[in-house]
Amino acid sequence: MIRRLPALALALAPALAFAADRLPTIPPDQYTPEQRKAAEEFEAARKVKVFGPFEPLMHSPEVMTLARQMGDYLRYKPKIGTTLSELVILINARHWSQDYEWYVHAPIARKVGIAPEIIEAIRDGRRPEGLSADEAIVYDFTTELQQNKRVSDATFARAESRFGKAGVVDLAAISGYYTFLAMELNAARYGLPPDGTPLPRLPE
Repeated sequence: MIRRLPALALALAPALAFAADRLPTIPPDQYTPEQRKAAEEFEAARKVKVFGPFEPLMHSPEVMTLARQMGDYLRYKPKIGTTLSELVILINARHWSQDYEWYVHAPIARKVGIAPEIIEAIRDGRRPEGLSADEAIVYDFTTELQQNKRVSDATFARAESRFGKAGVVDLAAISGYYTFLAMELNAARYGLPPDGTPLPRLPE
């Protein structure tokens, strides 16, 4: 007797079966000359081998290198500081339900001083309580940009008054950069490490 799988399982089966086959990690010994050059430049800049979102991007080494270069600034030297940037990254990871981004950056956010209850609220899709003045500006700016595709005059003015025009540019750029990475990871169905836990899926 053949057991019939539930409809949902049948629908998910092809996606689960081929998730790793979309943009699989390329073994270094199979790199093209362009990929090898991109990987060497990555390791020289980051002091680690290609990892995470840059693995699927290695299928287009030119894009990977450009993404790494932009990330070198936005991840480590943004004008809003690296603590607030982690808050932006978490908001984006939650918006896109990007499990790997969240897996990597939630521990970093805790380490740099984002309160656990703020991280938990973002994970659950709630506006956090107890935000500092700077965190509230960043949260409102990023949330409006993601959800409304615009930023209100009042929110923009608060951000500009606090961070200046250059800071506002960086604030939007961090959001755009991690949205780009989330899109690539979601399109590739890039998986979590064994110890990772997927984000709870929120209603559309």
